[in-house]
Amino acid sequence: MKKESQVIFDRDAVEFVTVAAEFCAFLEKSNGMERARFVDTLTKILPLLYLKASMLPEVEMMGEELPETYVTEEIYEILRMNISYILAEKDDYLEVFLPEMAYSDTPIKKNVSEDLADIYQDIKDFIFVFQLGYNETMNDALYLCKENFSSLWGQKLVNTMRALHDIKYNAVGDEDDNYNYTESGDEFHLDDEND
Repeated sequence: MKKESQVIFDRDAVEFVTVAAEFCAFLEKSNGMERARFVDTLTKILPLLYLKASMLPEVEMMGEELPETYVTEEIYEILRMNISYILAEKDDYLEVFLPEMAYSDTPIKKNVSEDLADIYQDIKDFIFVFQLGYNETMNDALYLCKENFSSLWGQKLVNTMRALHDIKYNAVGDEDDNYNYTESGDEFHLDDEND
């Protein structure tokens, strides 16, 4: 076994895998959840996910090809719609940390649902490869996840946290937060199987 492949058994890597799997499982089971419970849970999981990702050990690519992916466009879109349905009118937020803002006179609108689906896609692909149990691909999946954290989804996570914080703590008098969205009959379902 090469020394580099031992990184996947590092305590910080194992703890990240645990939190990442919990994050994915929560989003997959969130269909029809009350908004207040959904937001409350995410405001606890996301900071932990950020912390554990920031503590990942240094890792280098071992293989020559990128690891397999799990999340298809269909899985992504179903998850995004589920989250959008839960958050309803609270899904949109104004983004200020985009490079385009330097050249824009108007705020740029983002969606919590899209950001969470982007984060989920990267982390679920990582978890999928990790569950296969091959040291080299696990190592490479960890490398890609760490790289994507620093360049892509880490910033989305903190931006989303800002929006979720606003939903949770600045939504005084919002009577819809405890409404169960499955009652309308317009629900979406996320299947765990990759077709």
